[in-house]
Amino acid sequence: MTVHFIGAGPGAADLLTLRGRDIIAACPVCLYAGSLVPEEILSHCPEGAKIINTAPMDLDQIMGEIAAAHAEGQDVARLHSGDLSVWSAMGEQIRRLKAMGIPVSVTPGVPSFAAAAAALGTELTLPGLAQSVVLTRTPGRASSMPEGETLKNFARTGATLAIHLSIGNLDTVIGDLTPAYGADCPVAVVYRASWPDERIVRATLATLKEALDESISRTALILVGPALAGEGFDESSLYSKTYDRRYRPQSADSPWSSWSHGDD
Repeated sequence: MTVHFIGAGPGAADLLTLRGRDIIAACPVCLYAGSLVPEEILSHCPEGAKIINTAPMDLDQIMGEIAAAHAEGQDVARLHSGDLSVWSAMGEQIRRLKAMGIPVSVTPGVPSFAAAAAALGTELTLPGLAQSVVLTRTPGRASSMPEGETLKNFARTGATLAIHLSIGNLDTVIGDLTPAYGADCPVAVVYRASWPDERIVRATLATLKEALDESISRTALILVGPALAGEGFDESSLYSKTYDRRYRPQSADSPWSSWSHGDD
């Protein structure tokens, strides 16, 4: 018996990996975060599967359901939205399962920041503007922030920031980022990325508050950084005619020349 943690993606039912789909189809028990995982994904569950919405449950109750499945020798598909590597609460569940001697596996999913960037049609790392993406959040009721992991500190890098779980803290976001990025820095808010009711709001740090309305109060990602403008960046050397690379050596003296001809 194994508990399979599966990243169910950002919202669209078809943004699910084939591996995730196949594991769901093979598990007689499915626990899913009903507030964020679309019900269409549950259509992959086998006929007669026990399907449990964990949204109203606490950790002890969730572990109780898994323990019951373990006693029956039944594999469990544990679905979380987005990708499991960030803000999924997977870590605390795995810690308990290890203590209980229950095997686990992890299948990644499409993260919300990637779905948001796709909705914007934007590359978040443009040469000369930004070569790093910082996934972060502001302090909330569920989790505080470690000392040093502040928006002000991240802003000093000039990286593209993907700020999660913070749409209710706009004053903090704007106040902490403006000194480093400037009031004219582009911002995009993507509400429910990849869902049918997806909405995109483009603004600057100076105009962000007035650009948003009260209907966007949760499930929204804030992206900030010069790269969001999609202009003023350098071309990558990767496809330059003069760039010496393994698949396109530029001279007989290139260290890649013999490799490209199949020599040892």
